[in-house]
Amino acid sequence: MCSTVKVKTVALSGHELLEHPLLNKGTAFTQEERDMLGLNGMLPAQVETLDEQVERALQTLRAQPDALAGYVYLRSLMDINETLYYAVVERDLYGILPLIYTPTVGQGCQEFSHIFRRPRGLFLRMADQDRLDEIFASDRLDHVRCIVVTDGERILGLGDQGMGGMGIPIGKLAIYTACGGIDPATTLPIMLDTGTNNPERLNDPMYLGARHERARGEAYDNFIDAFVQAVKRRWPNVLLQWEDFHKNNATRLLEKYRDQLCTFNDDVQGTASIAAGTLLAAVQQTGVPLTEQRIVILGGGSAGIGIADLIMRTMVQEGLSEAEARRRFYVVGRRGLVTERTDNLEPFQQAWAQDSAQLAGWAVDQPGQAMLLDVVRNVHPTVLVGVSGQAGAFPEAVIREMASHCQRPVVFPLSNPTSCVEAQPADIVRWTDGRAIVGTGSPFEPFDHQGERHYFAQCNNSYIFPGVGLGVIACGARRISDEMFIAASRAVAELSPALSEKGGKLLPALTDMRKVSRHVALAVARQARAEGVMPQMTDRQISEAIDATMWRPAYQPYALS
Repeated sequence: MCSTVKVKTVALSGHELLEHPLLNKGTAFTQEERDMLGLNGMLPAQVETLDEQVERALQTLRAQPDALAGYVYLRSLMDINETLYYAVVERDLYGILPLIYTPTVGQGCQEFSHIFRRPRGLFLRMADQDRLDEIFASDRLDHVRCIVVTDGERILGLGDQGMGGMGIPIGKLAIYTACGGIDPATTLPIMLDTGTNNPERLNDPMYLGARHERARGEAYDNFIDAFVQAVKRRWPNVLLQWEDFHKNNATRLLEKYRDQLCTFNDDVQGTASIAAGTLLAAVQQTGVPLTEQRIVILGGGSAGIGIADLIMRTMVQEGLSEAEARRRFYVVGRRGLVTERTDNLEPFQQAWAQDSAQLAGWAVDQPGQAMLLDVVRNVHPTVLVGVSGQAGAFPEAVIREMASHCQRPVVFPLSNPTSCVEAQPADIVRWTDGRAIVGTGSPFEPFDHQGERHYFAQCNNSYIFPGVGLGVIACGARRISDEMFIAASRAVAELSPALSEKGGKLLPALTDMRKVSRHVALAVARQARAEGVMPQMTDRQISEAIDATMWRPAYQPYALS
């Protein structure tokens, strides 16, 4: 049976069509389409295929002088022709992912006002609070199914970037499409411009954001609530992802709204899920069950606590009580081990405070205070996770002390961008005589040590959130639970090459992201079905719905409406 090519009906023609990034084909418009759509004289004579356009774009990209220039070129390409943009990304996902997201997106956010070309998504100011319904009413937003929103206050490890934080939702949604197959026509990046406390941004004459200090307290909360309620009215079934909010707001807002609409926070839950998935793969190599791991986490913010919480829940699934599981975690902040005596703990941190009484029997450098080296010396952790945003926070003494008590130490310096990483992975390998299993937040090349090649798993949230979004959107889930993120973790771990290859990589290749996202989507949808938060569907129906939802960059023939 021959398959028929679906014709797309368009209402635009001429320059208007060429200016529409979701519809523009550029030099790939056929002569028949040029005649029909009023494009004659507007394009070079040669009619190209998408593959030919991709090759030209890749040549241009490779000629860029540095990563930021590559980032700017790709953003411009996205604004001109989205089908071509995603075809380029798909052709070289491994090489391009670091350009469209970490680590380059951090610099892109810092330079956002200087490299701004064309608007994308929505920039919502505090002054817009009473006109959100009007802004959302545009018919061009009728098909939105996935929103990523930020207020720009905690961009990676770079802190407050104000309006420049918009680079994060744009980048995340690009990954949703490239890795998870979410149709770009259904995505919407949103920047909630509540001001900035970054003097560099405020003093920059080129800064495009609101020039006032960040809103706090009741004014901030009222704006966020007005936004959420307007989203619910306009898109009651949308997936809303929170991104790069300050630790004092991230978990608080997630808990406030997670039962009101289909929502999650990628910094809290996505980061936790890939950390847990990578750890599940790593423990297969160590031979020590997850329930026997002792875990030290440097960084008690929303990411660190999110990691602790999800791994703890996974331990409970594997047989421990919650109390037993919690006792296996030690969270270290700027002032040392978090205990019930630590000042100014946020509510989400309090459950992870250790009993200070145990310090009485510890050997510590300063009485009554246990810093990271003290904790490692006394706890003998098997897993060390860094989400501190502090470069060099895992010094040689800490890693060597850990390795002296652990045959296969698992070390995850996860902070992004690369300039904020807690330790260079190659150093960790050297300091542990090649015994460490290392996962990082940013990409690092393999390292050869004493005749053995060491691969560093990039614990990139891209392994998780595109598949979560795909499963949720395809199957109509109404809520997202922590158990769905555990299901995603287990799905990623199931695809670990290390399970079948001695010395294999902990995580699948980035080039297999579509396969990974589909596998994660199936697991998430089945968990949603088990929890009763989606329509009843068989496994076959779930699989078919996921396949039907996955968009691929390809040109369709056009007809004028």
